[in-house]
Amino acid sequence: MCEAAEKDLYAVLGASSSDSVQQLKHRYQQLALQYHPDRLGGEASSEVESAVKKFLEIDAAWRILGDQNTRRQYDLQRRAQELKQDWPVDSTVYLEDMTWDQDECVYTYSCRCGGGFTVSEEEVEEETQRRQQADEEEETEDEEHRGVVVCCDTCSLSVYVTWSLQNKSQLLKCQQ
Repeated sequence: MCEAAEKDLYAVLGASSSDSVQQLKHRYQQLALQYHPDRLGGEASSEVESAVKKFLEIDAAWRILGDQNTRRQYDLQRRAQELKQDWPVDSTVYLEDMTWDQDECVYTYSCRCGGGFTVSEEEVEEETQRRQQADEEEETEDEEHRGVVVCCDTCSLSVYVTWSLQNKSQLLKCQQ
């Protein structure tokens, strides 16, 4: 699915992420009929080759978006990629200021819209390890804080959640 994440699979089907599975299936069926190699029997080989490529692209998009689990995974990858873009960050929030949810093993912080920002313990640990490895490779330890950009689950605001490595022992709450 990594290769597919580079292309907008919804655009391949001429659809949007808010479309239902039935709408996606209908778009897929229309495009599959239009570009199916069997329908282009007598045309020039370059046109057939182009149609086959388009058909395979459409089919690959449908295989991912037609299944609930792979679609959810794809949507999460798209959202993560969008978060990596240089979007304005509303504010910085310190992990210590967030509320710990023991049942879910996540940190939460309320947004002004009434929604919330959520960071899992796994995300904190992964980012901490990733940044420590980067520091070791560069042989520098000048950066004591780590962080991730998190979007509100309701509105378009995002915050930069940061934490200090010196407080790392306090962060491992779920594993204890």
